[in-house]
Amino acid sequence: MSELAVKDSQSRTLTGIALKVASVVVFVGMATCIKLAGEGVPPGQIVFFRSSMAMVPVLAYLAARRQLHTAFKTDNLLSHFWRGLVGVSAMACGFYGLTHLPLPDAIALGYAKPLVMVILASIFLGETIRIYRWSAVMVGFLGVLIISWPLLTIFNGDFWQSTQTLGVMAVLTSAVLAAFAMILVRRLVATEKTPTIVLYFSLSATLLSLASSPFGWVALDTSSLVLLMCAGLFGGIGQIMLTQSYRYAEVSTIAPFEYTSIIMGIVVGYFLFGDIPQWSMLIGTAIVAGAGLFIIVREHRLGLERKSARRFTTPQG
Repeated sequence: MSELAVKDSQSRTLTGIALKVASVVVFVGMATCIKLAGEGVPPGQIVFFRSSMAMVPVLAYLAARRQLHTAFKTDNLLSHFWRGLVGVSAMACGFYGLTHLPLPDAIALGYAKPLVMVILASIFLGETIRIYRWSAVMVGFLGVLIISWPLLTIFNGDFWQSTQTLGVMAVLTSAVLAAFAMILVRRLVATEKTPTIVLYFSLSATLLSLASSPFGWVALDTSSLVLLMCAGLFGGIGQIMLTQSYRYAEVSTIAPFEYTSIIMGIVVGYFLFGDIPQWSMLIGTAIVAGAGLFIIVREHRLGLERKSARRFTTPQG
């Protein structure tokens, strides 16, 4: 590989990471709006606003790029359906947990998703995960356990009567489903345009969540309505950034940057909701973030070593 190609590869990876971090910032804003809207709003109703309003920035993005007339063209309608079904299920579970748990705790439990993504990327996408990265993933899971331990102790009480218990179960289920959804996205980006993927997801999510209306939607006051509409707008912008990030870097490379959300979550949770993080959360977060950084540093070093070896290897023949 030429030096120019190496620089281009590094530039693409950095672009993917930047897009991932930007999407995390926007998604924390989305979560804050949902949290402020209150826990009385059914998950299906939240998903409806999140998905329908998300189409506004998506359509604006398409119009600005003059791609609106081709956005609906796809040869993978069934793949879009499965991505939508899994994604909607993940969102519904995540939103339920978000409205029943403190914001930092909900974010911390969601940290299981990037770790699962690394594993699934190896199984379904054939990405090479070396022993050092596997070790870092295991350490990351330990960090997630430490973060969530105060919440997991609620399992000693009345299991089905605790809303926090159900919240924990919902967020962990959401993490696994979201990891599967991202694997489906990773496959879709090989043949589909980013706006097409996001648009079909928003459409399928809107229709699927609308089908939940007979099971109990609530009348919204003005503030809750505005907050949920803003959550949808943030969700659309974040989805575009997230989907685009997978075009530039491997899932297992950008996944650890999900951990930057804990800093924002702690700040927002403290000032808006009075959530004070426990020492277990801070210690566990440090472990998880350290594991993620180790993955990035290790893979970067190995990449440099491979390039150096190729540069100084004497041709045989």
